[in-house]
Amino acid sequence: MKIKNNVKAWRWQSHWMWLGLIALCLTQCKKEEGEKQDVGYDPSKPVVVTDFSPKEAGYGSDLVIYGENFGNDPSKIKVTVGGQIAKVIKVSGNNVYCIVPMKAYDGDIEVSVLDDNNQELTQVEAKERLTYVKKYLVSTFLGTYYEVSSEAKEKEGPFNDCGAFNGILWLTFDPLNHNRLYFSGDKNNARLIDFENKYVSIFKTNMAQVSMINWRLDGNRDMIVTENQASDTKYGNYIFSRSSNFLQRDPIPVYARSVNGTMVHPQNGELYYSKYYTAEVRRYDFATKEDKLAFTTPDTRVSFYMVVHPSGDYAYLIANQKHYIMRTDYDREKKIFKIPYNICGVSGSAGYADGVGTAARLNGPVQGVFVKNPDYEKSGEDDLYDFYFCDAANHAVRILTPQARVSTFAGRGNNGTDGYANGDLRKQARFKTPQAIVYDEERNCFYIGDTGNKVIRKIAKED
Repeated sequence: MKIKNNVKAWRWQSHWMWLGLIALCLTQCKKEEGEKQDVGYDPSKPVVVTDFSPKEAGYGSDLVIYGENFGNDPSKIKVTVGGQIAKVIKVSGNNVYCIVPMKAYDGDIEVSVLDDNNQELTQVEAKERLTYVKKYLVSTFLGTYYEVSSEAKEKEGPFNDCGAFNGILWLTFDPLNHNRLYFSGDKNNARLIDFENKYVSIFKTNMAQVSMINWRLDGNRDMIVTENQASDTKYGNYIFSRSSNFLQRDPIPVYARSVNGTMVHPQNGELYYSKYYTAEVRRYDFATKEDKLAFTTPDTRVSFYMVVHPSGDYAYLIANQKHYIMRTDYDREKKIFKIPYNICGVSGSAGYADGVGTAARLNGPVQGVFVKNPDYEKSGEDDLYDFYFCDAANHAVRILTPQARVSTFAGRGNNGTDGYANGDLRKQARFKTPQAIVYDEERNCFYIGDTGNKVIRKIAKED
């Protein structure tokens, strides 16, 4: 029995020895083959481009160029796509690996071999052209970025010299003048961004803490400014009249303490406002002057921001400190919003996860905006809008679909979290505590209040 076991063990050892020798031979063959292919540039032979892949690509995409005699030194290879210099990652004999540059619109691909002084030895062009696909990119639209945040300086000025923006909380366009974009600054200055004159000024409210800027539905479209103040015997919402160029203010005659969110119904015009300490959402009727409770939210001491759907059929309530979003449906017969229900995220469960409904995780969401999705219209969907929102503590812009699916639209680039970087929406772009977002239908772009970086960012297709 012992002899049999020894024979069996010897056979297994021999078996593994033969496998090891075979593997070593194969590895050595591949190594020798690779060394033959990965040789330096030979000036006695022509450089040839035979093909490239993919045929369609946009900024930041990987591009492989196939051919002959490229050499093996990335520093000695120059690639241009559409006249723009591409970053060369690796050169391996018959292949060049590079990144498609920005604005490579023409798509012509040229490969040059350089000498030790970076002078061109030879140049060759691909027979085909790359079809360049324009992508949505993140850029810095307004404001000065300071690496040391405490050194940031706030000031009025032209677009190219308007300083930093402190405490960006809520962005809103003037509904009668799309060249005027306002934002509230919480405990800091509210601002007016004037596109026509390319100038940023301080919007004076004489309030210590402005949480919201909204608009009445009446003919004048007067401005509603909300003061987050701490008294039960003071007004919380004020009307700034358009006729006074938003200089004169009159209170809405209802005491309201610690108001964070407001919204105006897009057809009937009543005002809704949320109260931090009591968890109430109240309804104010401008015509009758009646103020009454619409509903109570599940959590007290939570900032509930509110955004109404363009149809007026429902609205989202964004629970900032509790990390979830609720939906409230509109009762058109009674002209009032009803008790809300959870649509995504979980109360008190901060995190980062894409998913459907309560499988998704949010972290400190703030402003959102409804944007029409043309694909929904083509497929005959009932609800044509996606909801883009700033997930502040996740340093990202997320998307919430009508089916309650949450995904990440922009931010957290290079497998990171917060920071300051422009470029591809997901591969490169980074934000730091973004809170405000608005969609510009005329210019087809988003503006993002990048609160932690104290600037306004822009998301748009390449020009």
